[in-house]
Amino acid sequence: MIDLEVPRRLRPLVSQTHQVAVNMLRPISRTYDRAEHAYPTELDLLASMVDGLADSGASSGAGAAGVRRDGGAGGRGGGVRNGANLASVLSILEMCWGDVGLLLSMPRQGLGNSAIASVADEEQLRRFAGVWASMAITEPGTGSDSASITTTAVRDGDEYVLNGEKIYVTAGERSDAVVVWATLDRSLGRAAIKSFVVPKGTPGLRVERLERKLGIRASDTATLVLQDCRVPAENLLGSPEIDTKQGFAGAMATFDNTRPLVAAMAVGCARAALDLTRDLLEQAGVVVDHDVPPLAQSAAAARFLALESDWEGAYLLTLQAAWLADNRRPNSLEASMAKAKAGRVGSAVTLGCVELAGTLGYGEGELLEKWARDSKILDIFEGTQQIQLLIVARRVLGLTSAQLR
Repeated sequence: MIDLEVPRRLRPLVSQTHQVAVNMLRPISRTYDRAEHAYPTELDLLASMVDGLADSGASSGAGAAGVRRDGGAGGRGGGVRNGANLASVLSILEMCWGDVGLLLSMPRQGLGNSAIASVADEEQLRRFAGVWASMAITEPGTGSDSASITTTAVRDGDEYVLNGEKIYVTAGERSDAVVVWATLDRSLGRAAIKSFVVPKGTPGLRVERLERKLGIRASDTATLVLQDCRVPAENLLGSPEIDTKQGFAGAMATFDNTRPLVAAMAVGCARAALDLTRDLLEQAGVVVDHDVPPLAQSAAAARFLALESDWEGAYLLTLQAAWLADNRRPNSLEASMAKAKAGRVGSAVTLGCVELAGTLGYGEGELLEKWARDSKILDIFEGTQQIQLLIVARRVLGLTSAQLR
């Protein structure tokens, strides 16, 4: 049976990560927001600490790279399991309480690492251990519909030749490798889409440009071009066979892992805004009392309580999606529900807090305006709000993508 309290064995991880957010990320948050594209060198030490904890077994799942397919039944006669997925969600939430852009800039914690964890075989997991991998899905003519990818991968002996263009690649310049989604045969549709690990420095792969953005400015967002880019055949993640019966399921397993992580980013950023706004309201003489009905409190307090209750729903959905993954239960519906709810709540809460704080919220003296800018992308990447709601509708109604578009 699911219990959405933070498991006792993960509480030290949550506490440690929160301290990192307080003492390492918050103090440099504004600095790297203003210095867009400058690499936060302070993160190298932090990444080494995370690696050390993971290697020692003291802290599994300290970030995106921690999402692994563990052995064991997990909920099927083996008892309830709180594993790497839940640990990753909780630690990412705390890190994004500190700064979303800095979390996205963490070495070896890229979204591509979750793609590797989701699809790679055991040999590939060992070979790519310790690699910082970004993920390249979106193309100039292909946004939310990942199944319409046009980047091609053609087999040539022991290599695949990749051609195409990818945009909005998070950590696309800084990462060690890029997980590129490409099609083996466009005539076979979504079933032919596979992912390839392309190491940086591979001839034919180049960074075309870096984007200037509304938020998450500490994180580099790149456009990549692949021109006759050759990668070893063994860098195709998972099976090279095209299974038309399975369709897009293999590739979508990546999203089942990464969408709860992005939901956790939104939940963490929104929590930061709520915590600061509560303090600012108290300084202004506005007391928020959870034991008194909202209608019996000031308008500001009632609005704050409404925002907080909305946040609670997003938080619980995010934990549920991660818990299901840890216990080997299907979580595609719950992952999309968490991403949709948290993405919307992230924007609604951070903007609501800006309004409640008035001039303090709108100025750069506090981080509220920054969090409002940062949170918007979390409702967009890894599948937009509209796409998530479409996926949820298909799952609930039992309809295919062809039946409900």
